[in-house]
Amino acid sequence: MAVKIRLKRIGAKKAPFYRVVVADSRSPRDGKFIEEIGYYNPITEPSQIKIDAEKAKKWLETGAQPSDTVKSLLKKTGIIE
Repeated sequence: MAVKIRLKRIGAKKAPFYRVVVADSRSPRDGKFIEEIGYYNPITEPSQIKIDAEKAKKWLETGAQPSDTVKSLLKKTGIIE
């Protein structure tokens, strides 16, 4: 089972809000997920990013692959280099 760390959109039309989730790569974007580890709000200025560092590091150590967007968010928060 390939596990990915990716964004799940929960915002309304024209008002995006995302949750950072750990999910099976075969499940749909807004479908079933394993664990929620944070959120991202791009609308606010500056944008809000809150990710549980311990959970993110645990999943990265066990082999979960972050999406490109999540990888940049993890770099902004200082969780990965």
